[in-house]
Amino acid sequence: MSAVIEQAVQARLVASAPRMETVPATLRYDREDPYAVSMAFPPPATLEGVEVSWAFARELLVQGVERPAGDGDVRLRPYGYDRTVVEFHAPEGVAMVHVRTSELRRFLERSQHLVPTGREHQYLDWDQGLAELLRERPWGPAA
Repeated sequence: MSAVIEQAVQARLVASAPRMETVPATLRYDREDPYAVSMAFPPPATLEGVEVSWAFARELLVQGVERPAGDGDVRLRPYGYDRTVVEFHAPEGVAMVHVRTSELRRFLERSQHLVPTGREHQYLDWDQGLAELLRERPWGPAA
């Protein structure tokens, strides 16, 4: 079984114009980072013309399809019958997209098959994480 799940979704960009533009996005879940998910937007869908990816807690996504969740850079809330609003807050401003809740639930279900909720800690590579921390010491080389 693959350790990474990627799922394409259609996000409807909320703007001041009367029509919402549909932009492609990709949801990603990696077993090596079991607490996180990411949502990436391709270059044509961003103001900078480069791919933009937002990482946030999988638990935030789980909560956000049911009720308002998040008070940081990423916030989610149900909207209408089968939509979830995802807000991305950055110093440059706020971007909001609507995503079909059914697509988010399907993605979450797939991630649950890969790493069940409550078992994320079993998939963390503590030795690798510690080795990376020790390699990146701010105080200089070992004596």
